[in-house]
Amino acid sequence: MNDSDFFQTRRTVRRYSDREVTDNELVDMIELASHAPTTGNMQLYSVVVTRSEEGKKKLAPLHFNQPQVTGCSVVLTFCADYNRFVRWCEESDAKPGYDNFQSFVTAVLDTALFAQQFCTIAEMRGLGCCYLGTTTYTAPEIAEALKLPKRVVPLTTITVGYPEGETQVSDRIPVDAIIHNEEYHDYSAGRIKEIFAEKEAREDSRRFVEENGKKTLAQVFTDVRYTLENNLLFSKLYLDFIVKQGFDLPE
Repeated sequence: MNDSDFFQTRRTVRRYSDREVTDNELVDMIELASHAPTTGNMQLYSVVVTRSEEGKKKLAPLHFNQPQVTGCSVVLTFCADYNRFVRWCEESDAKPGYDNFQSFVTAVLDTALFAQQFCTIAEMRGLGCCYLGTTTYTAPEIAEALKLPKRVVPLTTITVGYPEGETQVSDRIPVDAIIHNEEYHDYSAGRIKEIFAEKEAREDSRRFVEENGKKTLAQVFTDVRYTLENNLLFSKLYLDFIVKQGFDLPE
């Protein structure tokens, strides 16, 4: 399979076989992922590996009991981590100044690159992965379950395992809707309709609209999946937790 075929046909996998991902396989993939780009070569991330049934069952309700949490071979919680780097500074007669928003964003970028590089490596090896967006919703509870110290914040979770059955390829908007040459060119109402027409025409999209009693697919996102009320609630919970973990936010 060439690069184009691999990326155009990649799938999010939520159902896994009983075949286990071995410790050696996992460590090798994480080591390779650690060569992703990083700010100043500080590597401001850690990953907590949950393999035991007990551990998965503890995490499952914190991810709204999505079945892939208990059904996968291993759950990986990727964390923005300044703890290790700050400890090194303190042990090396250097005064760290990383208890701020800029530093937190730096760690977020490092962690996101590391997590995605791991995901790509795993999928290239025939494994299936699923990102869980629920990590930032229940970060305080996840941190307690995983015993995360100060300056460590869970950012995203990936379930990993060997796929069972076929999974549908996710739709994507046209690439010319993403590219802006030289400067940003805003969209007309007609262009917006063109960009999302294929997504709206999909059978699964029409089913989502019908099942949720909505008029448009956009309403499924705004009124059901990612509501203003939930966004405000989880924003407050996550921001408060980030501050609690040692990162002061600007006024």
